[in-house]
Amino acid sequence: MNLIEYPDAEMMMIDLAQTLVGELNTCLMKHDWASFAVPGGTTPGPIFDVMCAADLDWERVHVMLTDERWVPEDDARSNTRLLRERLLVERAAKAQYVPLYADAPQPEDKLEGLTKAIAPELPISVMLLGMGADMHTASLFPGADRLADGLAEDAPILLPMRADGAPEPRITLTMPVLKGAMSRHLVITGADKREALERAKGLSPLEAPVAAILPGTTVHWAES
Repeated sequence: MNLIEYPDAEMMMIDLAQTLVGELNTCLMKHDWASFAVPGGTTPGPIFDVMCAADLDWERVHVMLTDERWVPEDDARSNTRLLRERLLVERAAKAQYVPLYADAPQPEDKLEGLTKAIAPELPISVMLLGMGADMHTASLFPGADRLADGLAEDAPILLPMRADGAPEPRITLTMPVLKGAMSRHLVITGADKREALERAKGLSPLEAPVAAILPGTTVHWAES
């Protein structure tokens, strides 16, 4: 794990956005396209605000989420909605979006089709992850119903996931997919998440799922 500390969150978001754009550009120099996986939630929004205006060949960038809440795209809690409002705009509107949601009552109903769409994107070129204070990453929550399945070396690409800390069903990339990314970054802010990160280092992935991806990950942290 490589930890980078920043004097403030605004500087971190700008610097990290530039780093991600640079890595995507490097990938596009060597490949026909680049896959870019990102989290939802509130933390990455400022990063997206910077990236969406970047001078990048966005038509060859395939954007996807690391996980999604199983709610319609117009729901306030939809991660897809966040991407459409803050990343897939301006120059980045030309990017190809690979969804993790389809209109159905449960994620199991659409799992096969969503998996087939994700499979050609692997290994993911550049990945940005978040982490909760409970040490979850993507939708791999401590105590989740299929956490052990999601952490297994032979896990499928996608899994439905339900947990007490998640109000609705989720769908998530599994740990082998997260660990297989060619470049991986984790962004966190605040003293509580820094303390959670330190605790995770001494815990098993079943206790702290984020622990499984820390080796080889660049962690970006700012106090506020």
